[in-house]
Amino acid sequence: MLGRLAAAPARLLAQSADALYTDRANLASARRAAGIWSAALAADPHDFGAAWKLARADYWLGGHGSDDQRRAFLENGVKAGQAAAALQPNRPEGHFWTAANMGALAESYGLGAGLKYRKPIRAELETVLRLDPGFAEGSADRALGRWYFKVPGLFGGSRQQAEAHLRASLTYNPQSTASHFFLAEVLLDAGRKVEGRAELQAVLDAPLDPDWTPEDKEFKEKAAALLNKQGG
Repeated sequence: MLGRLAAAPARLLAQSADALYTDRANLASARRAAGIWSAALAADPHDFGAAWKLARADYWLGGHGSDDQRRAFLENGVKAGQAAAALQPNRPEGHFWTAANMGALAESYGLGAGLKYRKPIRAELETVLRLDPGFAEGSADRALGRWYFKVPGLFGGSRQQAEAHLRASLTYNPQSTASHFFLAEVLLDAGRKVEGRAELQAVLDAPLDPDWTPEDKEFKEKAAALLNKQGG
């Protein structure tokens, strides 16, 4: 009986954190969700759900928080993701959110961060592909497409591989705003302007995904700006 009573508040807190994260466009809500998951993980270092969800929340906060806090969020997100991956190595969540936080650090904090995280990012994403290629609507292929596009050819980057992975991700969700936008960047960089503009239009035409509405809105804004820049 006492065990059931103790479990009830924990379940309510978990539900509250999930609801707060759904409202992550409001950064105060995202911070509160991260705080709940951080406290849960501190109380029980074996809480897999709290670990990967904290990594996910830190990734969002690392991309949207104040400049003086972003790096700390992302570095904490790496640690939380690694904790989740250690707890459940055959589940994709920890591996993916570890890679996502590393990727944001690599893109945002210069050559040193890029070199530091380049190989671990690819290794984690390839692990996700091995475990569950359809995880989060092909997110591993989407992120690998971004990796191959951003990494210089000297260090393993490849426009061809980038396009292949992004098109693979679209087989899981043909209306993914992220995949269409990243593919547009690859195509435009290759001088394939007609195809690139078509991908940007696909971003604008895609419906909002209930699970990814804040991200969808941001990609639509970026696509509109880039399409206007292209004269589309």
